[in-house]
Amino acid sequence: MAAMIHSKYGYEPPEWVLADARLDKWCKNRKRRAKQHGAFSLDKNKEMQHEQIGNSSAKTQFNRQT
Repeated sequence: MAAMIHSKYGYEPPEWVLADARLDKWCKNRKRRAKQHGAFSLDKNKEMQHEQIGNSSAKTQFNRQT
């Protein structure tokens, strides 16, 4: 049996430690790239939704008055 290595996920064989490191690096890079392209900018999306909701409610109020 291979020597077990203590990683942040517990004791694992060396192959699993390398695989975990690659996956962690891949996830971190994916999140960084998505952040650069605005995939996680929720504030930006909320502002656009509020503008759309505000415009549509103003239109319905105008239609009700006429």
